[in-house]
Amino acid sequence: MKVNKIKLIWVLSVFLLFFFISVNIFTSYVKIKKTVEESIANQSLEAAKSIAASMDVEAYKQFLLNPTKTKEYWETRKYLNDAREKIGSLYVYTLVVDNPKVSTAMIMGMPKEAAESYPIGETCTLPEEQVKRAYEGKTYVTGVLRDSKYGDYLSVGAPIKDHEGKIIGYLGIDISADTLNSIENKVLKNSIFNLAFNAVFVLIVLGSFFIIQRWYQRETTKEIEDTEDTYQTEIRTLISSVQSLRHDFTNHIQVLHGLLKLGKTEKALGYLSSLVKEVRSIESLKIDIDNPGLSVLFQTKKLFAENHNIDINFAVSNAAFDTIKTIDLIKILSNLIDNAIDAAIVIPESERKINIVCKDNSTYYLFEITNTGPKIIDKELIFKSGYSTKKKESGKIRGQGLFIVKEIVHKYDGRIVIESTETETTATVNIPIRKFTS
Repeated sequence: MKVNKIKLIWVLSVFLLFFFISVNIFTSYVKIKKTVEESIANQSLEAAKSIAASMDVEAYKQFLLNPTKTKEYWETRKYLNDAREKIGSLYVYTLVVDNPKVSTAMIMGMPKEAAESYPIGETCTLPEEQVKRAYEGKTYVTGVLRDSKYGDYLSVGAPIKDHEGKIIGYLGIDISADTLNSIENKVLKNSIFNLAFNAVFVLIVLGSFFIIQRWYQRETTKEIEDTEDTYQTEIRTLISSVQSLRHDFTNHIQVLHGLLKLGKTEKALGYLSSLVKEVRSIESLKIDIDNPGLSVLFQTKKLFAENHNIDINFAVSNAAFDTIKTIDLIKILSNLIDNAIDAAIVIPESERKINIVCKDNSTYYLFEITNTGPKIIDKELIFKSGYSTKKKESGKIRGQGLFIVKEIVHKYDGRIVIESTETETTATVNIPIRKFTS
């Protein structure tokens, strides 16, 4: 079931990837096409204004008084044709706009010997929206128009004004759709690299997202596993201590039962008095610390140490130690205290002592664990992975504790120092107080 879900996620991811790439390429294509059309239209509109401004308006006004193929007609037609050839447009012509709905074509800029006839006063196919703009004295620009007679084209227009500034007509320019397509294709060819780059960019972004997501999942899983291992180890230690207490309690009950059965009341009372002292020492296990994880750890270690007749003492300041991740803090202290307990157990019970100091000042945290026990010969070798002074046990990995501690301390830019004499060893950890994000 899980495999099917993963496959489904990958299929959806690939689909979304190609979908976004396709959308990106399509929108880029549409944008380029629109930009080219707008650019050509604006350029043609400027040309229309220039041609209209340079016309012999007096000759054109004479033609409008008698709209036939007069001398003024042919002069204007030649001027318009020269302009058409110069700018490379499909048509350059004049219009009369005397109502807001329909315009009339007057003179078409074509050679005198042109076979096709362009009659004077023919109704123009200019859309009503643009005719209305012209009627209001404004310039106009159309989109690509579909015309069965003249083909597909884009049209622009600018007013023709006489010397007094009165509008006497309009100068229209038509640009062939083939010309537009040709320019668009050239621009698109030149933009292929950009389109490809955009597609690759989308791939890189999505690929990076998946890589980061997978990395984050692995790191999170690893951290959860480390946390579970640490807490499970402490829970096992606590259970072992409780089992030891239960075993001792059973033995105490048996001894009391035997003494009372033999009628040795005084001895039974003396034995009970010693048990009361022991119970009170167990009640003193409660350690009031602001960091809950640290409080549980110390109580567990104290109970375990006292079950092995180790005199263990804590001197902990009223600090939360919250600039260190709780799991890292527990790993550091748990491993150091375990090493201290292991060292103390091998010496006579009367000499077994451990002192634990945790305090802070304005710049750093100090953790100091001192235990009685044999001297550590090589203080550098003990930090290497796999090195241990303890005997190997079947199925149990040794020599990882101090290596883990050193790695964590270095992660926080801290320092760990081991000092050891013939009878005592002290591990000191200093960690700067500052906020960490990793």
